[in-house]
Amino acid sequence: MGEIVYVRGDATAPQGKGVKVIAHVCNDQGGWGKGFVLAVSRRWPEPETAYRRWHRERARNDFGLGGVQLVRVGTYTWVANMVGQRGIRTGSKGVPVRYEAIGTALGSLAERALELGASVHMPRIGCGLAGGKWERVEPLVTARLVERGIAVTVYDHD
Repeated sequence: MGEIVYVRGDATAPQGKGVKVIAHVCNDQGGWGKGFVLAVSRRWPEPETAYRRWHRERARNDFGLGGVQLVRVGTYTWVANMVGQRGIRTGSKGVPVRYEAIGTALGSLAERALELGASVHMPRIGCGLAGGKWERVEPLVTARLVERGIAVTVYDHD
């Protein structure tokens, strides 16, 4: 069994060969405008456009906590919009991150990554504006992806 590889760099410029999926966490409110999504949007318009459509048409699709939307942005590159946070602000119910939703999304992502023969690349998902702790997210990444034989690289931006 492998392990998560940690590197310094930009998760929107994934390292290595072959098919790659860049995974990140979105909120369940349809908001896109702070955090890692800005780096995604600077590189490709498609993930934001697809996410906003997915949210707008949520009455007719699977948008919601734990949902995953794969958006192709290149011949060998996909972006996984994973809904893993409730709302966008810390409030009386705590931080926005929802670990169970991230776990569910990672499980769905694993299926797609295996179908595509892809490696998965990500920042420390759920640990920025969502307010999560990597000590809680890392075991989910390991259980849902690494233990299924999927190569995972986590990027710490300089």
